[in-house]
Amino acid sequence: MSDVPAWAARLRAGRRDRLWSQREMAKRLADAADEHTRTRLPERDSMTRMIKYWESGKHRPKDPYPVLYCRVFGMDEDELFSDEVASPRRPPADVLKQLLRKGNPLVQNGNRRGRRIGTETLTDLSARVHGLRLADDVLAGRDLIQPAFRELQAAVRMYRQSVYTEDVSRGLLVAIGEFAQIAGWVASDAGHLGQAAETYRLGISAAHNAGDANLSANLIGSLAYQVANSGDPSEGVALAHTALDAAGPHASPRARALCWDRLAWAYARAGEAQATMRALAEADEALAGHNEEAEPEYLYWVDDGELQIMKARAYTELRRPLRAVPILTDVLGRYDATHTRELALYLSWLAVALADANEPEEAVLAARRMLGLSAEVASDRTAHRTRVVLNRLEPYRDVPQVRELMTDYRRHA
Repeated sequence: MSDVPAWAARLRAGRRDRLWSQREMAKRLADAADEHTRTRLPERDSMTRMIKYWESGKHRPKDPYPVLYCRVFGMDEDELFSDEVASPRRPPADVLKQLLRKGNPLVQNGNRRGRRIGTETLTDLSARVHGLRLADDVLAGRDLIQPAFRELQAAVRMYRQSVYTEDVSRGLLVAIGEFAQIAGWVASDAGHLGQAAETYRLGISAAHNAGDANLSANLIGSLAYQVANSGDPSEGVALAHTALDAAGPHASPRARALCWDRLAWAYARAGEAQATMRALAEADEALAGHNEEAEPEYLYWVDDGELQIMKARAYTELRRPLRAVPILTDVLGRYDATHTRELALYLSWLAVALADANEPEEAVLAARRMLGLSAEVASDRTAHRTRVVLNRLEPYRDVPQVRELMTDYRRHA
């Protein structure tokens, strides 16, 4: 949030990273106080309003709140309430150098004695990796993680041990990069974030050595998306810029649209509204240049509907529900019901947006549908979004429908 003091942005980010509502933050601050201090704190509603003012930078917390914040967040007061802004974003070249810092993880066996392979093997690998992508449309991470990594490991062994021409060598690197992208995505969905990040780095190295700019951008962008969601959003912004730089000005339209889309999301997670809007507009403009030209097969899902979903998610993240709800309602009304995980995830954004729009009864309807779909989905992402939805509905727990939802969820959890 570039228009608020650095300390205010940290208070907001610290709360949101922990998936706490402002009311929950008030409870945590009260719980962190000693018995004597707790008796002097205002009522929960008053503290919630104070937190809103602090996070907007309108007022600075006074004693005893700085100490309580530091206890809750586990940070030093000088660090949490410093007026210093975060360091400037690293140049894309430096970010890429850091990603490749471990050298080439695909060192070939000097005495390769495996079978000789040719272009027919590359055709088979391409079909197999696309099969994994299509499977990911209908299966969740924990269901798909073993076959995804089995395929990736087989491709890496083939590269290290087989005999082939220079052109086939490049094709194998591309295949490894594509397998790494889908395997990393699957691992992230299964909740194995460290494994996902290392897999993305393997793929980035393969794509870089193959000289495939579109694939490099897709892999770096996938890592940016994960970091923006579960790590430091500012680092997600740096990675997303690096993906855009890797794609370059001559990348295919849908590749550029995807890069801008991921940058928009990273900015939204960082709370930078104007930058988010600019990136969303760039994504629209890039996709408008798509004229059915030949593009990598892994971009098959990048279309206007996906960009609309990202807009709605970004608006929800930025607390602009009046923009988000109409888009989500329209897209969800015609979304492929066989894509259960994605449908559940998008319903979670609708539920949050409706809650932010002070429509808790409508939010409960979306939440119930989302919870029903995600109950049998082996995805860490849907589990995470479930917690987000319930936390966002918590301030409305006095509404009968919300109270009933919370009771039913606890009964079946």
